[in-house]
Amino acid sequence: MVTVSHIVQKLVNERVFIQESMNKKIISYASLAKQLQPEIEEELEKPVKNHAIEMALRRYADQLQKKHKTISFDYSSDIIMKTQVCDISVLRSPMLLKNLKNFYNIVQLEKGDILNIILGSNEVSIVTNERYKQKFCDMLKNEIVLNVEEELVSLTMTLSKNFLNTPGVIFNIIRNIAWDNINIFEIVSTNTELTFIIHKKDAMRGYKALEKLIPQ
Repeated sequence: MVTVSHIVQKLVNERVFIQESMNKKIISYASLAKQLQPEIEEELEKPVKNHAIEMALRRYADQLQKKHKTISFDYSSDIIMKTQVCDISVLRSPMLLKNLKNFYNIVQLEKGDILNIILGSNEVSIVTNERYKQKFCDMLKNEIVLNVEEELVSLTMTLSKNFLNTPGVIFNIIRNIAWDNINIFEIVSTNTELTFIIHKKDAMRGYKALEKLIPQ
């Protein structure tokens, strides 16, 4: 049987910023209940008292806060920012997959340059330094280039090895970035590194969003 509590949880889960506001205790439950009331009444097909919705919100907020406290992880990390990054998206093809190794012959990884190749089912994303953009595009002239994004930066956190095995860590980091309304173009992860590709206009806000997670 569908109840007010079930619908409240569903609506809150569909709105990440409401969920975050509840978790931070910076939202008015009375106002939120009033806002959600029409949707809840439509789904239940009957009138619902505002007080009942408010109580369901408060109970769910307690659940969210308890769940958040169970994520125990040390976010101690250096944050490495690299500027003048570009992201090239290409339609996946057999010839492209054969030629990808040639890209590694161009980029000077030993000097700290960037080359991340992300293979999707239908597309391939190539993240590299902007100075390689034209050369890479020339090498891709027989491929279908879907999009080229410039003026990006990469932000890398170096974390302990167990971060991939700790539920909620990546979500928590992404949530901090999303809370500042920062768009993420790509996410690249290894056993100990988590890298976000964002626009340079968001560079400092992104850096500070990550920095908030690091114990002082």
